[in-house]
Amino acid sequence: MIEAREAAVDGEAGAVRSAAALDAAAVLSAQGVSAAGLTDEEAARRLAAAGPNAVHGHRARPGRVLGRQVRSPILLLLFATALVSAFVGQGVEAVIIAVILVVSVGLGFVNEFRAEIAADALHDRLRHTAVVIRGGVRRSVDVTELVPGDIVALAVGTVVPADLRLIESTALECDESIVTGEARAAAKGVAPVVAGSGIGDLGCCALMGTVVHAGSGLGVVVATGADAEFGRIAVGLGTQEPQTEFQRGLAGFSVFLLIVALILTSVIFVAAMLLGRPFLESLLFSLAIAVGITPQLLPAVVSTSLASGSRALAKRRVLVKRMVCIEDLGDLDLLVTDKTGTLTTGDIVFDRAVPLDGVAADELMLLGLLAADADPADPSPVGLNALDAALWETDPAVRVRAGAYRRIDARPFDHDRRRAAALVAATGSASIVVVKGAPESVLPACTRVDPDATSALEALYAEGARAIAVATRDSGRETLGSDDESGLTLRGFLAFTDGVKPGADRSLARLAELGVEVKIATGDSAVVAERVMAALGVASRGTLTGEQVESLGDAPLVEAARDASIFARVSPEQKARVIRALRKKGRAVGFLGDGVNDALALHRADIGISVDSAVDVAKDAADVLLLDKDLDVLADGVIEGRRVFANTIKYVLMGTSSNFGNMFSASIASIILPFLPMLPGQILLNNLLYDTGQLAIPTDHVDPEQLRAPSHWDIGAIRRFMLLFGPISSVFDFATFGLMLFAFQAAPPEFRSGWFIESIATQTLIVFAIRTRRVPFLRSRPSLPLALSVLAVVAIGAWLPYSPMAGLLGFTALPLPFFLALVALVIAYLVLVEAAKLWYWARLSGAPAPKRRTRAYRHRVARRASRFTTLSPRAH
Repeated sequence: MIEAREAAVDGEAGAVRSAAALDAAAVLSAQGVSAAGLTDEEAARRLAAAGPNAVHGHRARPGRVLGRQVRSPILLLLFATALVSAFVGQGVEAVIIAVILVVSVGLGFVNEFRAEIAADALHDRLRHTAVVIRGGVRRSVDVTELVPGDIVALAVGTVVPADLRLIESTALECDESIVTGEARAAAKGVAPVVAGSGIGDLGCCALMGTVVHAGSGLGVVVATGADAEFGRIAVGLGTQEPQTEFQRGLAGFSVFLLIVALILTSVIFVAAMLLGRPFLESLLFSLAIAVGITPQLLPAVVSTSLASGSRALAKRRVLVKRMVCIEDLGDLDLLVTDKTGTLTTGDIVFDRAVPLDGVAADELMLLGLLAADADPADPSPVGLNALDAALWETDPAVRVRAGAYRRIDARPFDHDRRRAAALVAATGSASIVVVKGAPESVLPACTRVDPDATSALEALYAEGARAIAVATRDSGRETLGSDDESGLTLRGFLAFTDGVKPGADRSLARLAELGVEVKIATGDSAVVAERVMAALGVASRGTLTGEQVESLGDAPLVEAARDASIFARVSPEQKARVIRALRKKGRAVGFLGDGVNDALALHRADIGISVDSAVDVAKDAADVLLLDKDLDVLADGVIEGRRVFANTIKYVLMGTSSNFGNMFSASIASIILPFLPMLPGQILLNNLLYDTGQLAIPTDHVDPEQLRAPSHWDIGAIRRFMLLFGPISSVFDFATFGLMLFAFQAAPPEFRSGWFIESIATQTLIVFAIRTRRVPFLRSRPSLPLALSVLAVVAIGAWLPYSPMAGLLGFTALPLPFFLALVALVIAYLVLVEAAKLWYWARLSGAPAPKRRTRAYRHRVARRASRFTTLSPRAH
């Protein structure tokens, strides 16, 4: 992965490197644009000429879906063998095989293609915007509509939407690690650099896909899409997104089953040759057995389950960026979340000013407004954070007074300093520095602190209030220097409240019932977080502060993080370390965050969860978006993920029990009988009917106990299930063989007809036992579509020997006593399966060992690149 990044950034010099060597005025001139930006007409013309600002397209491609259906080597070989058999005089058998295979492939294609269309629709709902200046007016446009020459505004948390040459910069810093690999944020300015500078030395440019870490700025677009540095990396890594845990498990199961099929097929073919059977007949039969044991419609069942899951979640206002993430959401057993908006209302309200050092309350509020991230002189400032907005709305008289001050310079809030600073001056007065931020950050910078400050702060924390410290110093200068945030005088605290969210306690209890442990990671103080937990009736097992996290090595942090319930005053890097430590214990960790400081942790989590109102970088890093910041809808997502997994496993267990048993029986019978127990076309028809009946599995109900804890792929457990239930199926197959040979003295057509009906009945009816750990029907009922489809398949299987196609398919009518015996056999089979099922779940099911989960560079690029994709054709 790193090689792809290095090849992209060290290759041919792009437009951004050329622009970096020119001054800002020359770049604007070269792009044919002024500081007022492009007109709408010119932007439309350039978009038509340059194309969308995208690195990938997004559309369901029928050819690609069809290719997945027919890429099985066994399937292709069976097609080829059928063609050969047609040329040597077995035309009827060849046509039957070909028709059945075409229908089978068609079923898989239709279901998977419908799922891809659903994925397109989901993708089209997730759009990303950038703030541009066009015609002198700031507006939001879709990132894919940016063109060279657009003027783009950058703020903290913005994902840079294209390669930009900066024309304004205010304390701007960008995290460029996704492009350059450099972990430290890079300072940005407007001065040109030396021609030929490396990609990591472009101090006057902001690169596509990087994140604004601090400050603000304006830049002119010089490269978009695949012409941008990040675009070249994303294209170089390809369009295939990294696999999820569910996909890796599915791939492992497919390999396991392929090995079983190859072994069984090889043994049958070799045995047939040793017995002197015809070569072509033996090859066709062996390949049909291989197809019969392979769950061809597994991808279709999975896709249908995921598509229905995504639609169900969308109705609950939960959007997943990729449908396979639904499965990983169900895997969740530990959630780390901020408290604001999830456990509290998220409605920040200014409570009161706590002045110190003889300052009046309204004066303290004024100082708080003067240090806001936006200029308080603006009559309707944009970009205020929640705390500043609450303060702004409190007292109109204070706002009027703030408007009389001139802002000279400012250093916006960032998560390293954890404070903001502004250099302001009233008319006719010398300038002063106003600093506000977290008390733990501001107080150490003060040289003059009121003796009552500590007790006042403790009292606010004891009430559960969020406290902001405000301090000042005289300046008299025209710029903020590096030493202006020291030697301060503490002026007091601003107190804000954020009440406990109604129903949050029920949401936590619901998650606990689902086996999901919840921990809090917050920038607030430990006391405030602990009060929130207490108000919700949740016992805290302990708190780790940011300082403690920083002091611990990786190994001690793993144990400490496991035992703690709250992580207070943690920085972005510390949050990410905590997530990594929790994942080392094999936990499936989800992280819910919506701020700039959450992006690193979102990337490190197994499931990144954010909200629709989050900053760009948080939404990009997330796998799941909540349209409502509510833990209750997240619980819905966990349930849906587990439901999808449970229904997928039902199909898998069926394919490795009776299906395997029937194919094993056919293999043995082909060796000991003087004729084939089933013709190749009959085996394929059996498999087609069986698979068709199981397409309704995604609609099935799931028992509550299967939703109470996450399930994982466990090939060992599946193998044990196959070795237990496969032989049970074979026992009843052999009983059917004996019935047909000795009770009915059946000729080959009758034998094949009888076993065909029995195998269809046992193969499909077993779903009623396997779908639940309870007693079927009495304590757990299947969905109506599943019940009807299974019964319909059994009815069709029983009807075929009497149908007009019976002779063509090699079937013949059977006497009534056979069906009476069949009912007895099926009842005995289902009773034995039920008993074996209870024993299996009690003794053999086991639990997979937790695995260490990793997140590679490709994963980060794929997540970031997803914002630079065009709409599907159906969205236009």
